[in-house]
Amino acid sequence: MTRFTDRVALVTGGGSGLGRATSIRLASEGARVAVLDVMPEPAEKVAAEIAETGGTATAYQVDVSNPDSVRVAVTASANDLGRPSVLVNCAGIGSFAHSHELAFDEWSRIIGVNLTGTFLMCQAALPYLLDGGGSIVNIASNAGLMGQPYSAAYCASKGGVVNLTRALSVEYIKRGVMVNCVAPGGIRTPLTKSFRPPDDADWKDIEKIISPLGASQPEEIASLIAFIASDEGRYMSGSIVSIDGGLTAS
Repeated sequence: MTRFTDRVALVTGGGSGLGRATSIRLASEGARVAVLDVMPEPAEKVAAEIAETGGTATAYQVDVSNPDSVRVAVTASANDLGRPSVLVNCAGIGSFAHSHELAFDEWSRIIGVNLTGTFLMCQAALPYLLDGGGSIVNIASNAGLMGQPYSAAYCASKGGVVNLTRALSVEYIKRGVMVNCVAPGGIRTPLTKSFRPPDDADWKDIEKIISPLGASQPEEIASLIAFIASDEGRYMSGSIVSIDGGLTAS
């Protein structure tokens, strides 16, 4: 398939996990991909992987929680690769903790990357997308659709991404920018491996947030993202697409 020929895609968190899988998938379908990550080395490695298979990608360092860093990275991407028409906000962090023990700095860090970072990237990319149309795919989580123990900051951030998506869709749909959201369950990525429940956590509560099908592969989620961001997803805007192995269906 070549659904993204002559298109430029910005992918945050592109150095690993879902961002890596999404960067590779979009590039395999013809996109020129800006691989954006706070860690430059993994982003450069992904860009090199894409180049080795005949694709086009360039790595850019960005701290999505910093408006100046976002502005510089998006401007550089547009100057180097051309007008962006696709933005996929994969960058995310999280942790488990008892809410009454959660440090303010950790709360601020999670909200800053997951929610504020998503907004800042949308804000910086929108002027380009408005100049010819485009698609934004934000990545939330099943944690943005249901309550989960020991995850107040993560749930709040991903719930915010869900309604941010709806708000942007309403604002920009008539101007040719489709804004949608994918809400995955567990994915086999470095991020999910970093989630460790408190030592005294009630495992009956933990079991309630584990999908009957277990964790997905990042490539499975990337396939859905590619569909939504392509012309095949043109009739979607403001959609919150759950792909969590049946977790939120029960």
